[in-house]
Amino acid sequence: MASERASIERIVRECVGLRIRRLSRVVTRLYDDSLRPVGLKTSQMNILVATWKLGIASPKQLCRILELDASTLSRNVERMRAKGWLEVAPADDAREQPLRLTASGSRLLSRAVPRWGEAQEQAKGLIGAEGINWLGRMMGRMQHTMGPRRGHLP
Repeated sequence: MASERASIERIVRECVGLRIRRLSRVVTRLYDDSLRPVGLKTSQMNILVATWKLGIASPKQLCRILELDASTLSRNVERMRAKGWLEVAPADDAREQPLRLTASGSRLLSRAVPRWGEAQEQAKGLIGAEGINWLGRMMGRMQHTMGPRRGHLP
């Protein structure tokens, strides 16, 4: 029992996964709070930005780039299509259902940029220059070690 207790205490003190998830939730809350006045969540902003960058984005690409499972992407996309921010683009294969921003989605993204900037400054202040540099190195390491199965925005 004492050994089990010590192991659990170690998780409390050292778990990388727990710490990163807590940090992610705090940072996501900063962005969500800043984006709320334009009616957007961080998760939706990420999808809009990735779709804007790709021009036409397949759901598979978005899942790979944003590290999302298909059901999470599908739920978000369904809501975003209902709000008129995304639409299905014509494709040779109707099953593919590639997405693109609508004019409304582009306008929303433009309105969100200043709000994103506010959240970005808050997040940078919270994490600090050393933390930002560390994040860049970790993203590079992740791309290198996980290889081509992980996407990135061109």
